[in-house]
Amino acid sequence: MNRRQLLRGLGITTLGLLALPPQALAIGGTLPELDQAAPDFSLGGVAPDASGEAIEATLGLSDFAGQWLVLYFYPRDFTEGCTLEARGFQRDLEAFRQAGAAVVGISADDADSHSRFCGSEALAFPLLSDPGGRVSKAYGSWIAPFSQRHTFLIDPNGILRARWTAVRPSGHSQEVLAQLRQLQVQT
Repeated sequence: MNRRQLLRGLGITTLGLLALPPQALAIGGTLPELDQAAPDFSLGGVAPDASGEAIEATLGLSDFAGQWLVLYFYPRDFTEGCTLEARGFQRDLEAFRQAGAAVVGISADDADSHSRFCGSEALAFPLLSDPGGRVSKAYGSWIAPFSQRHTFLIDPNGILRARWTAVRPSGHSQEVLAQLRQLQVQT
């Protein structure tokens, strides 16, 4: 399937694209604008407790006020690419923390799946559940029934500063960390 067929299958025509205001589009929808307020969210899922065990939690954008947030969307727990990506963020988690950033993953999987995934991969960051894609849609990262592999970097004031679409899981965490450090030097 070529690009034109793919867009037509999604109900997007060339003429329709030309009529749109200048917005960033991705396969998962319209992406939020850089240097604007990040879309608000509140989702249930799992987060590590003081002992590192994944417990049920509800977290939203406001829970990360005053710190940088790496918000990454991924298709599914336990799949090859998603596992590779999660392992990268876990490997670099201490470096993100030292840079004043939290890492949060979002997929359509439920809290039980996230809990098993965190346990199997020793993940020490929250994974949130977005089964209907409400938040994923707000971030232009949804093609039912999955979130697309997109990552967003949100500053301590809730402003979207960087985004990645069509992420390659290998080395992605290092790419995000490098961008975070560059943005921190600029501000």
